[in-house]
Amino acid sequence: MSRLLKLAIVGLVASCGGGNYSAPRQLDNACAIVAERPAYYRAMKATERKWGIPIHVQMAAIHQESKFIGDARTPHQYALGVIPIGRQSSAFGYSQALDGTWEEYQKETGNRRAKRDNIRHATDFMGWYMHNSSRRLGISKWDATGQYLAYHEGRSGFARQSYLGKPWLVRVANQVGQRAQMYRAQLVACRKA
Repeated sequence: MSRLLKLAIVGLVASCGGGNYSAPRQLDNACAIVAERPAYYRAMKATERKWGIPIHVQMAAIHQESKFIGDARTPHQYALGVIPIGRQSSAFGYSQALDGTWEEYQKETGNRRAKRDNIRHATDFMGWYMHNSSRRLGISKWDATGQYLAYHEGRSGFARQSYLGKPWLVRVANQVGQRAQMYRAQLVACRKA
């Protein structure tokens, strides 16, 4: 077998393997996350430059949505408690983007090959979504709580204030805001902000 053919086979086999979709070890430490996964930091920095969404806001939203697990999915639903009938929604990946919203992002940005389990694509998606929420709804790009509410409820739901009927969601959004501030202080301390 020729050397070139062997290299091609090794490359093909290597490309078939799944990515490392596990969560970073220290989810409460932004500096540890970016030290363990430098690709995350590069992706979020690129999104911050492109869309103006601060790294700590992106990190807090990703933490809430997927705990930084690249292939995260919603749980299965069961009929009669035992018969699987599908997942709760089409949410998938780091950003837990729904199929329809992801397709809208791909169409608007021209990034048809984007994948939800790719951190660069997931952060770009979040940047795109939050930038548009800022533009359309007037939510500050630094307001992790407001951005998360619009992200979770959709822009129309946010405009209707649908979250007011969901006290649990308001609590979660406040936690996202607190985590963003914690991440921001940590990133400043390790000079990554």
